[in-house]
Amino acid sequence: MESFDTVVVGSGPGGYVAAIRLGQLGVKTAIIEKGELGGVCLNWGCIPSKAYINAAKVIEHIETAAEIGISASKPTVDLAKMKTWKDGIVTKLTGGIGFLLEKNGVTIIKGEASFKNDSTLIVKGKETKELRFKNAIVATGSRSTEIPPFPFDGEFVLTSRHMLALTKVPKDLVVVGGGVIGLEIGMFMNKFGSKVTVLEMTKQVLPGIDPEIVKVLVRKLKKRGIKVMTETKALGFEGKAGKLKVRAEDKKGKVHEIPAEKILVSVGRRPNSENIGLEKVGIKLDAQGFITVDAQLKTSNPKIFAIGDVAGGALLAHKASKEGLVAAAVISGKNEIYDVRVMPAAVFTDPEIATAGLTEAEAKAAGHKVRVGSFPYSALGKAMAVRETEGFVKMVADADSDRVLGVHIIGYEASNLISEAALAIEMGACVEDIALTVHPHPTIGESMMEAAEAVHGHAIHIYNPK
Repeated sequence: MESFDTVVVGSGPGGYVAAIRLGQLGVKTAIIEKGELGGVCLNWGCIPSKAYINAAKVIEHIETAAEIGISASKPTVDLAKMKTWKDGIVTKLTGGIGFLLEKNGVTIIKGEASFKNDSTLIVKGKETKELRFKNAIVATGSRSTEIPPFPFDGEFVLTSRHMLALTKVPKDLVVVGGGVIGLEIGMFMNKFGSKVTVLEMTKQVLPGIDPEIVKVLVRKLKKRGIKVMTETKALGFEGKAGKLKVRAEDKKGKVHEIPAEKILVSVGRRPNSENIGLEKVGIKLDAQGFITVDAQLKTSNPKIFAIGDVAGGALLAHKASKEGLVAAAVISGKNEIYDVRVMPAAVFTDPEIATAGLTEAEAKAAGHKVRVGSFPYSALGKAMAVRETEGFVKMVADADSDRVLGVHIIGYEASNLISEAALAIEMGACVEDIALTVHPHPTIGESMMEAAEAVHGHAIHIYNPK
């Protein structure tokens, strides 16, 4: 029986980061993965979807190039060839993770792991083996939530993972769920040539995002010909291959029949906390099946840690990675806790959306006297030069202390801009700190400085009402 100081179950952006850090700290570590290194994020989520989103943006640039004096024929999409390119990116990255794990002394074990007790792990692979451990990290991630009217079959009713494996663009695509994943995939499939309809039960797509931000996105969705039906419940579907019809009921009780070649169901994710023997080691779960953890990512069994999606909270890759670093530090003997003031998030729609901290409504509900400043991309020289003038930066501040409470962006490079906002909130910066920081010209980043100035009514490149 092999023995390790720490075993990590799952090699997604939480698991592999924890394992590499443990290796760097000299902790004898093994990582167990039943699928591919990198988990869902790298193989079937974050990375492949962004490859397709970039490809879709290229198509849009070609389609509109005549506006700037460049003539090009109408682009066509070979999704099978594009998939090969996308898979090549994934292969390079997964290979890189394997290289880093090995170079840091981490033992990679292929197989499905479950706890026998709180010092032994059973791994079923080509052969069954048992591993002894002093500490363990559960990083088993999450999977798409299935709903009764739309059982996943991989042929007509698809998860995001199925969508990223298609080799042919569906003529008609119905997206059940207007959240992040549904809109990202719906938008790039629309640019590839699909007629897309989005069904969302709540009052707006992207529930929880600032309504002003969502308004800009909905305008772009409609401009692209994507039909968005909010306050609409997907009831089920019927028909044969190529002739499916999705039935959906709107808020007035009217039932619509929507043609579909493929149906993407994206209504949330559920934790992979079953069938790994958690009950054998006394690990508590919440009502949704997420593992409960403390500030050091310890479960109810102090020898076993949980990180990433399976531990609940924001289901974000970078959150999992941060938790992996904290768990590794604690296991190595450091007195560290998960102490994150703000968790930034990005939505890779077109335009991009990125948020950090409180929305205006949340800040008011928390009792803050709020001051807000906004700066539009349409006033940025760089945005005009790259033909990306949709969107704005909105900064929310405490009127008394001038502390930055939240930043919400929709527009080009929003996902890159938000890190400055996260740093400002994390360090307790004032709006004036951002306003006084020189931002290079011409850049999209100037919008952060101008939004900060707008909080005080002093933005230079827009009129500031008194």
